[in-house]
Amino acid sequence: MYKVFVKEVAIIVTSDKNSFPEYEHFNLKRVNLRKVVKRIEKGKLGKVLLYSKNEEKLLKRLHKKLPLVLAGGGMVLNSDEKYLFIYRNNKWDLPKGKAEKNESIEQTALREVEEETGVKNLEISKYLDKTYHIFSRNGKMSLKLTHWYEMRTDYKGKLKPQAKEGIEIASWLTDEEVTNALTESYANIRELFPLSMISS
Repeated sequence: MYKVFVKEVAIIVTSDKNSFPEYEHFNLKRVNLRKVVKRIEKGKLGKVLLYSKNEEKLLKRLHKKLPLVLAGGGMVLNSDEKYLFIYRNNKWDLPKGKAEKNESIEQTALREVEEETGVKNLEISKYLDKTYHIFSRNGKMSLKLTHWYEMRTDYKGKLKPQAKEGIEIASWLTDEEVTNALTESYANIRELFPLSMISS
């Protein structure tokens, strides 16, 4: 099972549609995903499920529905066990960005974190998860697949939010501050954190 976020709505992608009887079901192979997304954005759909009988074909069919943008990002902790967050578009977010040609997704994640925040001496400690969300730019809808990594750093220098990317703030947050920030974040970002850090 996978989740594809459209703002705060999670589209369920699964081969087990019987476990979600309260959802409106669409065949993944035949669905017009653009129309479904527009209905979600207008508030006409809230619980959406895309299904395919073959579990192994879920991702292949999902990736065919919209142009796929591959990205990498980081959940960064420093030596004080504080988390690195950025603030843009009136939301708290984690640093991430689009992969460039001929770089691994790990290289993408490390590069984007450094570019967006100025943090150096980054080391990947483990792979976290992947998230999907649908976004529109210049009237064109795309599916973004972001691979997330936990990273560690001993960097003590000044943070430098990347203004040209619309980032207003880059900041180290305590656990309590993270809980508050997640209330003004994105649903796919909250998926990366333990439930104990998410305010109910």
